Amino acid sequence: MKKFIQLLTLSRIIAGPIIFILVIFFQYFTVALTVFILASLTDFMDGYLARKFNAVSTLGAILDPIADKILLTFVIIVLSLELNSAFIALSGSLILAREYWVGALREFNARSGNIKATNVTFLAKVKTTIQLFALSLYLLFLSTGQALLILIADLTLFISLIITLQTAVSYTIASFSRS
Repeated sequence: MKKFIQLLTLSRIIAGPIIFILVIFFQYFTVALTVFILASLTDFMDGYLARKFNAVSTLGAILDPIADKILLTFVIIVLSLELNSAFIALSGSLILAREYWVGALREFNARSGNIKATNVTFLAKVKTTIQLFALSLYLLFLSTGQALLILIADLTLFISLIITLQTAVSYTIASFSRS
Protein backbone atom coordinates (compact mmCIF):
# COMPACT_ATOMS: atom_id res chain seq x y z
CA MET A 1 0.00 0.00 0.00
CA LYS A 2 2.88 2.39 0.77
CA LYS A 3 4.21 1.98 -2.76
CA PHE A 4 0.80 2.77 -4.26
CA ILE A 5 0.45 5.86 -2.06
CA GLN A 6 3.93 7.04 -3.05
CA LEU A 7 3.00 6.44 -6.68
CA LEU A 8 0.01 8.77 -6.24
CA THR A 9 2.34 11.43 -4.87
CA LEU A 10 4.85 10.93 -7.68
CA SER A 11 2.05 11.25 -10.23
CA ARG A 12 1.63 14.92 -9.17
CA ILE A 13 5.32 15.52 -9.79
CA ILE A 14 4.99 14.07 -13.29
CA ALA A 15 1.64 15.78 -13.98
CA GLY A 16 3.07 19.31 -13.71
CA PRO A 17 5.42 19.08 -16.71
CA ILE A 18 2.84 17.05 -18.67
CA ILE A 19 0.23 19.78 -18.22
CA PHE A 20 2.77 22.40 -19.26
CA ILE A 21 3.59 20.50 -22.46
CA LEU A 22 -0.08 19.80 -23.24
CA VAL A 23 -0.97 23.49 -22.98
CA ILE A 24 2.07 25.22 -24.50
CA PHE A 25 2.98 22.85 -27.31
CA PHE A 26 -0.29 21.16 -28.24
CA GLN A 27 -3.13 23.36 -26.91
CA TYR A 28 -4.79 20.20 -25.55
CA PHE A 29 -6.62 22.19 -22.92
CA THR A 30 -9.26 19.60 -22.06
CA VAL A 31 -6.65 16.87 -21.65
CA ALA A 32 -4.57 19.22 -19.50
CA LEU A 33 -7.63 19.99 -17.37
CA THR A 34 -8.33 16.27 -16.95
CA VAL A 35 -4.73 15.56 -15.94
CA PHE A 36 -4.84 18.48 -13.49
CA ILE A 37 -8.09 17.32 -11.89
CA LEU A 38 -6.74 13.78 -11.52
CA ALA A 39 -3.49 15.13 -10.05
CA SER A 40 -5.46 17.33 -7.66
CA LEU A 41 -7.45 14.32 -6.49
CA THR A 42 -4.23 12.46 -5.71
CA ASP A 43 -3.35 15.26 -3.28
CA PHE A 44 -6.36 14.22 -1.22
CA MET A 45 -6.14 10.49 -1.87
CA ASP A 46 -2.51 9.87 -0.91
CA GLY A 47 -2.93 11.44 2.53
CA TYR A 48 -6.30 9.83 3.11
CA LEU A 49 -5.06 6.36 2.17
CA ALA A 50 -1.86 6.75 4.18
CA ARG A 51 -3.87 7.56 7.31
CA LYS A 52 -6.59 4.98 6.67
CA PHE A 53 -4.15 2.11 6.13
CA ASN A 54 -1.57 3.34 8.64
CA ALA A 55 0.90 3.62 5.77
CA VAL A 56 2.35 7.03 6.58
CA SER A 57 6.01 7.13 5.59
CA THR A 58 8.87 9.58 6.02
CA LEU A 59 9.39 9.63 2.26
CA GLY A 60 5.70 10.35 1.68
CA ALA A 61 5.70 13.14 4.26
CA ILE A 62 8.66 14.75 2.49
CA LEU A 63 7.48 14.19 -1.10
CA ASP A 64 3.86 15.29 -0.63
CA PRO A 65 4.48 19.03 -0.17
CA ILE A 66 7.20 18.95 -2.83
CA ALA A 67 4.79 17.31 -5.29
CA ASP A 68 2.24 20.02 -4.54
CA LYS A 69 4.81 22.77 -5.17
CA ILE A 70 5.96 21.21 -8.45
CA LEU A 71 2.39 20.84 -9.73
CA LEU A 72 1.48 24.39 -8.69
CA THR A 73 4.65 25.85 -10.20
CA PHE A 74 4.14 24.30 -13.63
CA VAL A 75 0.44 25.15 -13.79
CA ILE A 76 0.89 28.74 -12.59
CA ILE A 77 3.66 29.33 -15.12
CA VAL A 78 1.77 27.77 -18.02
CA LEU A 79 -1.41 29.71 -17.23
CA SER A 80 0.53 32.97 -16.90
CA LEU A 81 2.08 32.37 -20.30
CA GLU A 82 -0.97 31.03 -22.12
CA LEU A 83 -3.35 33.66 -20.75
CA ASN A 84 -0.71 36.41 -20.80
CA SER A 85 -1.82 37.32 -17.29
CA ALA A 86 0.22 39.49 -14.95
CA PHE A 87 -2.45 38.85 -12.29
CA ILE A 88 -1.92 35.08 -12.41
CA ALA A 89 1.85 35.58 -12.51
CA LEU A 90 1.90 37.92 -9.49
CA SER A 91 -0.66 35.95 -7.46
CA GLY A 92 1.05 32.71 -8.36
CA SER A 93 4.46 34.08 -7.41
CA LEU A 94 3.14 35.14 -4.01
CA ILE A 95 1.49 31.75 -3.53
CA LEU A 96 4.72 29.97 -4.44
CA ALA A 97 6.77 32.29 -2.21
CA ARG A 98 4.51 31.32 0.68
CA GLU A 99 5.03 27.64 -0.11
CA TYR A 100 8.82 28.04 -0.04
CA TRP A 101 8.66 30.18 3.12
CA VAL A 102 6.52 27.63 4.97
CA GLY A 103 8.87 24.87 3.77
CA ALA A 104 11.76 26.82 5.30
CA LEU A 105 9.79 27.33 8.51
CA ARG A 106 9.13 23.59 8.68
CA GLU A 107 12.85 22.89 8.34
CA PHE A 108 13.63 25.53 10.98
CA ASN A 109 11.03 24.10 13.35
CA ALA A 110 12.25 20.54 12.81
CA ARG A 111 15.75 21.61 13.82
CA SER A 112 14.58 23.62 16.82
CA GLY A 113 12.10 21.05 18.14
CA ASN A 114 9.01 23.15 17.41
CA ILE A 115 7.41 20.90 14.77
CA LYS A 116 3.84 21.61 15.93
CA ALA A 117 4.19 25.27 14.91
CA THR A 118 3.88 24.30 11.25
CA ASN A 119 1.55 21.33 11.42
CA VAL A 120 -0.91 21.49 8.55
CA THR A 121 -4.01 23.39 9.63
CA PHE A 122 -7.57 23.13 8.38
CA LEU A 123 -7.23 26.61 6.84
CA ALA A 124 -4.13 25.45 4.93
CA LYS A 125 -6.16 22.55 3.51
CA VAL A 126 -8.91 24.98 2.50
CA LYS A 127 -6.25 27.17 0.87
CA THR A 128 -4.98 24.28 -1.21
CA THR A 129 -8.48 23.29 -2.28
CA ILE A 130 -9.33 26.84 -3.37
CA GLN A 131 -6.01 27.20 -5.22
CA LEU A 132 -6.60 23.97 -7.12
CA PHE A 133 -10.18 25.01 -7.89
CA ALA A 134 -9.04 28.40 -9.23
CA LEU A 135 -6.42 26.82 -11.47
CA SER A 136 -9.01 24.32 -12.69
CA LEU A 137 -11.29 27.20 -13.65
CA TYR A 138 -8.55 28.77 -15.77
CA LEU A 139 -7.95 25.46 -17.52
CA LEU A 140 -11.70 25.07 -17.99
CA PHE A 141 -11.77 28.53 -19.59
CA LEU A 142 -9.04 27.45 -22.00
CA SER A 143 -11.14 24.38 -22.85
CA THR A 144 -14.46 26.14 -23.30
CA GLY A 145 -13.71 29.79 -24.05
CA GLN A 146 -16.43 30.91 -21.62
CA ALA A 147 -15.24 34.40 -20.61
CA LEU A 148 -17.17 34.43 -17.32
CA LEU A 149 -14.86 31.67 -16.11
CA ILE A 150 -11.90 34.08 -16.16
CA LEU A 151 -13.70 36.48 -13.83
CA ILE A 152 -14.68 33.66 -11.47
CA ALA A 153 -11.17 32.17 -11.62
CA ASP A 154 -9.57 35.57 -10.90
CA LEU A 155 -11.85 36.09 -7.90
CA THR A 156 -11.21 32.57 -6.64
CA LEU A 157 -7.44 32.97 -7.08
CA PHE A 158 -7.59 36.28 -5.18
CA ILE A 159 -9.47 34.62 -2.31
CA SER A 160 -6.94 31.81 -2.24
CA LEU A 161 -4.13 34.39 -2.19
CA ILE A 162 -5.63 36.09 0.87
CA ILE A 163 -5.94 32.75 2.67
CA THR A 164 -2.44 31.79 1.52
CA LEU A 165 -0.95 34.94 3.01
CA GLN A 166 -2.97 34.46 6.21
CA THR A 167 -1.61 30.95 6.69
CA ALA A 168 1.93 32.23 6.06
CA VAL A 169 1.50 34.83 8.80
CA SER A 170 -0.01 32.26 11.18
CA TYR A 171 2.82 29.78 10.63
CA THR A 172 5.41 32.54 11.00
CA ILE A 173 3.96 33.77 14.29
CA ALA A 174 3.68 30.22 15.63
CA SER A 175 7.27 29.49 14.61
CA PHE A 176 8.82 32.50 16.28
CA SER A 177 6.69 32.84 19.41
CA ARG A 178 7.10 29.92 21.72
CA SER A 179 4.67 29.77 24.61
